[in-house]
Amino acid sequence: MDWHGWALFGLLATGALTVVMISAQMAGWTRLDLPLVLGTLLTPDPDRARVAGFFIHLAAGQVFALGYAATFALLGAATWWAGALLALLHVAVALTVILPLLPGVHPRMASTRAGPASRSVLEPPGLLGLNYGIQTPAVAVLAHILYGAVLGLLLKAS
Repeated sequence: MDWHGWALFGLLATGALTVVMISAQMAGWTRLDLPLVLGTLLTPDPDRARVAGFFIHLAAGQVFALGYAATFALLGAATWWAGALLALLHVAVALTVILPLLPGVHPRMASTRAGPASRSVLEPPGLLGLNYGIQTPAVAVLAHILYGAVLGLLLKAS
């Protein structure tokens, strides 16, 4: 496996995914602010949380890129379409398992059962992240397909 390629290409793919997610949020297509959600795991200050969350997201992207690279190595080939297919699995787990479980571990996120006395500052994402907008799943799927395709293309070329 190309370790230098994995490290660099993981950052590039995560950067592409992050640009799509932040652009979609700024365009009003989703209210999901992933750096804020991740960063508020560490700090209640929203400005500091976004900075911390950005770096948490980059680190998570590297871990996932390692998994993609290992899968490509097992398959014996890296292609854009194999990366896109892996990304569909990746985003399916994120939207159906990770996001709905997040309120159970996030100290600043309400749960779906939190009543009016809840002091949480973040609303729960719900299944598929739909609490952050009806277009959130589509944005997440497109961003992750881009992530996987970029990894497949770049790891193929290395």
